[in-house]
Amino acid sequence: MMSAAARLHARPRAVTGDSPAGRFTLDAIGGTRDSYLYVPPQYRADKPAPLVLLLHGAGGHAADGLALLRHLADDAGMILVAPASAGHTWDIIARRTYGPDVALLDSALEHVFGQYAVDTAQLAIGGFSDGASYALTLGLANGDLFTHVIAFSPGFIGPVQPEGEPKIFISHGTRDTVLPVAPCSRQIVARLRRAEYSVMYDEFEGGHEIPAVVGRFATDWFLGRV
Repeated sequence: MMSAAARLHARPRAVTGDSPAGRFTLDAIGGTRDSYLYVPPQYRADKPAPLVLLLHGAGGHAADGLALLRHLADDAGMILVAPASAGHTWDIIARRTYGPDVALLDSALEHVFGQYAVDTAQLAIGGFSDGASYALTLGLANGDLFTHVIAFSPGFIGPVQPEGEPKIFISHGTRDTVLPVAPCSRQIVARLRRAEYSVMYDEFEGGHEIPAVVGRFATDWFLGRV
């Protein structure tokens, strides 16, 4: 089944030894393009950290995914994992099927979970534009892994069998001409609320973008500060 192909199998586990902080290229996970990991300077193995898996938009790169929340990571103490799609965009969007990108995300998480202590109560998947659509899709399919989903300007939710009950944050600009708000986020939010998900929706005056105040609000929401 297509929805089964959206399942991720990596899970956090006990980590005892300290691993380094900083920005790293995830060479060990493979893939056709570089993927990145960022670990804040205050990370310690005896204090599991929040983690966000970040997905770039169409035509973007892992560095673009990392940049979505990199400026907030140190203050929040968040580990960020930013893979790169195999193609121009994520597999379910480009190929209408799940495949190499699901495998790469699983490999990236497995690698990070093996080296860093992660707070299982604060584990999110997020993204912008096509990355937000993919984050919503995989977040719903893997709600037994991800506690939160952060979707900045998404377009749709792909075909999946939902698992778990992740909390969901969605933002969208009212003047977005790339993915207009009315047929995209407004419809997505209505669908999710009908399914009784907990949804925080932030609609702002602006275009296809993530205003600084929205990124901070999303982070504060994820960390339980609001």
